[in-house]
Amino acid sequence: MIEKEKENGPTFPVKTRPAGGVSPAVWRANLPSGKRRIMPVTARLIAAIVWVFSAEVAAGVPDLAREQRMADEIEDVILDGEADFLDDGTGHRFLTIQTESEISPAKGTVVILHGRGLHPDWANVTHPLRVGLTRYGWNTLAIQLPVLEKDASYNDYFPTFRAAEPRIELALELARERTAGKVVLLAHSCGSHMAQHWILQRSADALSRFDAYVGIGMGATDYGQPMREPFALARMPQPVLDVYGERDYPAVKRLAPLRRAAIAAAGNPLSVQRVVADSDHYFVDRGDALLEAVVGWLDTLQ
Repeated sequence: MIEKEKENGPTFPVKTRPAGGVSPAVWRANLPSGKRRIMPVTARLIAAIVWVFSAEVAAGVPDLAREQRMADEIEDVILDGEADFLDDGTGHRFLTIQTESEISPAKGTVVILHGRGLHPDWANVTHPLRVGLTRYGWNTLAIQLPVLEKDASYNDYFPTFRAAEPRIELALELARERTAGKVVLLAHSCGSHMAQHWILQRSADALSRFDAYVGIGMGATDYGQPMREPFALARMPQPVLDVYGERDYPAVKRLAPLRRAAIAAAGNPLSVQRVVADSDHYFVDRGDALLEAVVGWLDTLQ
């Protein structure tokens, strides 16, 4: 939800503080009555704004130590694909997993963005797609997104979206360099929030860096925490697949008509919305069904 910027309050003439060691209380008592009333309120308002801004900035700092622990845990046990670390431009190196197509030449590369607080080889959604798509002629590039502590909420994560921007951009650039085929941006859950945040910050020309978009479980937040940004679907000329589970989170299902309308407004005839039967938000035990839905749609792009 985007709040309108509030107008500035009334202004008052400045009265300089009397010399001679007058106490603050006496000095304030000599101010016009309106000024006396407004000063404490203004001070409290400024303090509140500073506190909120400082809290959001603090929350927006990714937990790089946790991210490194996750990379250490999975790097040596990856059976399919090659692990690599890329510099996001700040000196931080984040994990990526490149998996080559089993069919040559490849149809293209799918850049995969995982959900909140997870990693690029997560057992549900990410791994089934990262490996499964290669059997159908697609290279995949799964990347590590910024993470926070385990109990962090959607609102906590929102400030980290800016830290995801250079990672997404770099992954798309590499995908374009490494394949002559199509580049597809695929994002699940909070990864879709980060992807669309990146899209909203970029000009229309920058959107040419990918040829199609797959959003899985789009619109998921925490209870009482509405989306902080709108969907970017209406401004995407690329074909879009909006896919979610039959038993997905209420917000994802409730916002389905809004997403469908946005996709229709963009006007690409290949864009569709699909529901995977008997699946929850994480497609537990339904990875094959999700893969089938994604592959079936990707085949329409050829």
